[in-house]
Amino acid sequence: MDDTVLYTIGELARRTGLSVKTIRFYSDSGVVPPTDRTAAGYRRYDVTAISRLELVRTLRELGAGLDEVQRVLARETTLSQLAKAHLELLEEQMRVLRTRRAVLRAVVKLNRSTEEVRLMHKLAQMPDEERNRLIDEFWDEVSANLNITPGFTEWLRKAKPNLPADPTTEQLEAWIELAELVRDPDFRRAVRALYQEHSDRRDAGESMAVAAPEDARKWWAITDEARISAESGVSPESTEARALVERVMVLTTEGWGQPDSAEFRRSLAEDYEKRTDERMSRYWELLAIINDWPKHPVTTEANRWLAAALRASVG
Repeated sequence: MDDTVLYTIGELARRTGLSVKTIRFYSDSGVVPPTDRTAAGYRRYDVTAISRLELVRTLRELGAGLDEVQRVLARETTLSQLAKAHLELLEEQMRVLRTRRAVLRAVVKLNRSTEEVRLMHKLAQMPDEERNRLIDEFWDEVSANLNITPGFTEWLRKAKPNLPADPTTEQLEAWIELAELVRDPDFRRAVRALYQEHSDRRDAGESMAVAAPEDARKWWAITDEARISAESGVSPESTEARALVERVMVLTTEGWGQPDSAEFRRSLAEDYEKRTDERMSRYWELLAIINDWPKHPVTTEANRWLAAALRASVG
């Protein structure tokens, strides 16, 4: 392009793709002033003006206001500073949009009322401390005034939903579902009933120790193998199932301080069958999604399979 040639506003419009009206606006506001004027007062623009106009168009398409564009052109701010400011604004807008999308998806999926939608939107916007308080209140209510193994509830409540600063839509949806789950009175009653049984057994003199961290990892490995076996159609009466049962018994007899016996195995089978409330499995699955943990291995299918394997081991 010849840097000595002057172009009319119409030629400038054809070269840049902007309308004559838009170029005139930028010209009148001093953003892209004309290089010269003809004797009749018609505007003329040089190559520099074209480059300046293309920069203005780019910045405007990126969301910059006219005053911001003028500061960049006047070198009162740098392109990098402007880009950083707009990036931060855009990321905040995206965060808000993801939250709205998560709520709307939940509305579509769950077919909730207007009041419930307001609640879901509030839940999605909760800060970390409020999320943690909701989880703590849940565990406080289901375990209050019961003879629970010292440290057991504390061990469970350590698993908090920690949404990242930039959560995915799936994580937001999981948090909304988890928050609704722990607020559900029926779910609270069901978990309370499990705690009550735990308390009754301790009152009867049974030792029910909290698993040490290294044992907890072993339990997770066992339940994951049980889940895979259940999903793969492995028979609870198979040699593979019997080997897994033996590992269960090693951990259980050590943790509960009871000898291995047919009666104890049947009792454990009953325990696993009582853990088949899908909502409890869903609780941990949702936490895994929120915290970006590996897929939670404890499922109702895994518990039923382990119960059947325990019964099969004693005939």
